[in-house]
Amino acid sequence: MEKCLAFLLFLGFFMPETGLCEPRKMDLDFSLPAPGESFQRRYLGLETLDPFLLNQIQAKVLIIEIFSMYCPICQREAADINKVFELIQKDPKLKDQVRLIGIGAGNSAYEVNFFKETYQIKFPLFSDAKFVIHKKIGEVGTPYFIGLKPDKKQGLEIFHSQSGEIIDPEKFLETLVKASGLKL
Repeated sequence: MEKCLAFLLFLGFFMPETGLCEPRKMDLDFSLPAPGESFQRRYLGLETLDPFLLNQIQAKVLIIEIFSMYCPICQREAADINKVFELIQKDPKLKDQVRLIGIGAGNSAYEVNFFKETYQIKFPLFSDAKFVIHKKIGEVGTPYFIGLKPDKKQGLEIFHSQSGEIIDPEKFLETLVKASGLKL
C-alpha cells in the first residue's frame, strides 16, 4: 500500500506527456563559488570572489539547469540551452532581468570545464562533484530545469520545474517568462 501511495504521489508531480513537473519543495540553501571570470561575475551581479547564495544573483528570473557531462541528453541539449541563453541576451527586455546558470551533478570542476568548452557554453557553470546540491534539490535526473524568482518571504520561489529536453528553445523561454509573471 505504501509503495502504491508513493507511486501515485510521484505521478502527481510528473506529467509524462509534457515532461513538466509541478513546482516542488527544494532546499535552495546552498552556496556556489564566484566564477573566476570577471564577465561572468558581472553577469550574475556579483562584486566579489566570495561564495554566494542563489538569492544574491541579480535577476528577476533565474533559470538553473542541472546537467551532467556524461548525460547524452544533456550533450544533445547543449545547443538548445545555448539558444535559450542567446535569446535572452538578444532581447533588451530580458537581458538584464533573466539569468541562466548550470550545475554539474557529480561533475568535478575539470568535467564541468570540459563540458563548457566542448559545447561552447557562455553562461556560468558550477561543479557539484560530491552531489551535495543534487541531494538538496531532490536527486533529480538530468537534464532538469528550475525557474526561480525573488520572493520577499521565502527568498526565492520555484515557479517552474521540468525534467528532460527543452525541444523548442523559443517556446521554453516563453513558457518560463509567462510562468514567472515577469513584467516586460
